[in-house]
Amino acid sequence: MKPKVVLKSPREVALMRAAGGVVHRVLRELARLVRPGVTTAELDARADEVIRAAGATALFRGVQNRQARFPFPACICASVNEQVVHGIPGDRPLQAGDIVSVDCGVRLKGYCGDAAETFAVGPLAPEAERLLAVTRQALAIAVAEIRPGRRWSAVARRIQASVQQAGFGVVREFVGHGIGQEMHEPPNVPNYFERGLCEDFELVPGMTLAIEPMVTAGRPEVVLGDDTGWPVVTKDGSLAAHFEHTVAVTADGVAVLTNGE
Repeated sequence: MKPKVVLKSPREVALMRAAGGVVHRVLRELARLVRPGVTTAELDARADEVIRAAGATALFRGVQNRQARFPFPACICASVNEQVVHGIPGDRPLQAGDIVSVDCGVRLKGYCGDAAETFAVGPLAPEAERLLAVTRQALAIAVAEIRPGRRWSAVARRIQASVQQAGFGVVREFVGHGIGQEMHEPPNVPNYFERGLCEDFELVPGMTLAIEPMVTAGRPEVVLGDDTGWPVVTKDGSLAAHFEHTVAVTADGVAVLTNGE
């Protein structure tokens, strides 16, 4: 039996929008701070201040992972260059030409918001600039394609096609997810579709989803980056980018809950 998808009332969607507003403020503040010489630990410390000031709690801190040696120790994931997701903030100074993907989730008044953005650290090489543009566009395509009655497979195929036509790879091992009172709820929300491998579902009003394309400049395969069991890196060492929004399916389309509106 498939896990039940929990539909949200307008009141619950409003609470999720408030949580998403905190996430938006964190990402905008970190966008201001990202520059050569700044460490990812400094980004995490500032994110923690913004989250606490809003009366929210960080979703990621303390999360358990069966492969990891310890719970996740920070409030943001900060994944640099070949790191795809789950990068642990630390004393590594960012360098000009790096890219850093920041994933932030919070719980406010019992409801969650989750979003991610990949930032340029100073001027980028053309390939890195194009990777960010293609990944950002993949998320925009997903949001534009959502409407009630549509199958997710149709949206996922559009995401996949846009990325692969650009010559980049779509990560398979990590996908989006339902979200609400818990960070991870049914259904799984892949950024690709292969019949027999991916579950499909119909988009219906009240469904709340975290949509998060993860795109690689080379091959799509990923591996663990170290023995902590947390950072996930591209197997071929190529760059990776990650953009994410929490959205709600509405009667006439979609509402983005993590864009600060």
